[in-house]
Amino acid sequence: MTDTPPAFPALPGQGWSVHKRPTFATRLAPHVSGREVRASLYAAPLWEFEVTFDGLASGSAFPGLGVNSLQALLGLFLRCQGRFGTFLYTDPTDNTVAGGAIGVGDGTTLAFPALRTLGGFSEPVGWVTALRAVSINGAAAGGWSLTAPNRITFAGAPAAGAVIGADFSFAYLCRFVDDVQDFENVMAGLWKAEAVKFRSVRT
Repeated sequence: MTDTPPAFPALPGQGWSVHKRPTFATRLAPHVSGREVRASLYAAPLWEFEVTFDGLASGSAFPGLGVNSLQALLGLFLRCQGRFGTFLYTDPTDNTVAGGAIGVGDGTTLAFPALRTLGGFSEPVGWVTALRAVSINGAAAGGWSLTAPNRITFAGAPAAGAVIGADFSFAYLCRFVDDVQDFENVMAGLWKAEAVKFRSVRT
């Protein structure tokens, strides 16, 4: 059984803007003629995030920022030991798939990774946080289970050509980019943290 990593806290003191960067790795070999040979090293991107917290409370003096919100964020960083450990980040703008196709049966395969699709590009999600429904050819399916982090397993293999769909919520499995994070005390009981950077990791 895979243990569920801690969650990145959703705190009211988070400010604008938020950066989200899909990153690929391409091996490039240029030729003197101007032509080039390219090889893609990633089938799916790694995602980089950068967020800023304009206000973090170290106690209860600023209830609008959440009591001990500093301890929540700082505690996660300490628990992860910087970039060593992992955590789950739920992107408020990108965390749900409804009726998404996750695969096509071949009569023998039992397990399928949960996929999400953006503009025709599909990729496995990092961690399924809730699986609400599974369908085969549009009809509700039974006899399935969820295996962390993101695999849907059937008791019997779906028939060849059967389209498998699922409704689920997901999070990105991430680590911090750096082993150091600056927290600035701007007045009594009030802190801020600029450029909190983290990136997704492969499951």
